[in-house]
Amino acid sequence: MDREQIFSQLRSQMVELFELEPDDVRPEAHLVEDLGLDSIDAIELSVKLQELTGRRVGEEALKSVATVEDVVALVESELSRSSAELPGDSH
Repeated sequence: MDREQIFSQLRSQMVELFELEPDDVRPEAHLVEDLGLDSIDAIELSVKLQELTGRRVGEEALKSVATVEDVVALVESELSRSSAELPGDSH
């Protein structure tokens, strides 16, 4: 999955989950300031990210994201780690 596909999937998930306008979910949009997400929303987002990546996204990793682009980069990183681990992975 490339960066644009990740962003597209993430945008549709966020629009549905948080009742946001699609045009508001831009790469540079800040999760808290621009989109109004709170700590409960962060938990819901982490569940969606786990579904998207197949991996549990750690609390520290989530604390490091501020924008939609940060979330896209996090997902991209987690997907890269997952594919790197696949050959020896028995899941």
